[in-house]
Amino acid sequence: MSFRSLEEFWAFYMSQHSKASTRGLHFVGTLSGIVITICSLLFNWKLLIMGPIIGYGLAWYSHFFVEKNVPATFGHPIWSFICDCKMFGLMLTGGMDREIKRLGKRPLLHPF
Repeated sequence: MSFRSLEEFWAFYMSQHSKASTRGLHFVGTLSGIVITICSLLFNWKLLIMGPIIGYGLAWYSHFFVEKNVPATFGHPIWSFICDCKMFGLMLTGGMDREIKRLGKRPLLHPF
């Protein structure tokens, strides 16, 4: 799929994260990735690889087994990373519900 803008991709991205448990696993994965990365930089840089492994591992698990779709990262890695950061920020600040309502109660699901 091709997208003309980040906002257009964001609507697709959210459709791929329609279940609260998928978003929750993404939040935990992103937070874990951040904490592990910071700790590895402070204490043991050899563990640096674990941040992305844990972060993406939880996110991808949520796609394959909860949402039952393919992670957008596979087709659009940079935009997916940006949108994951945006989703994390919205969840952290309590704005996720408002954003879901803005996009529609349950965005249309795209197959891939």
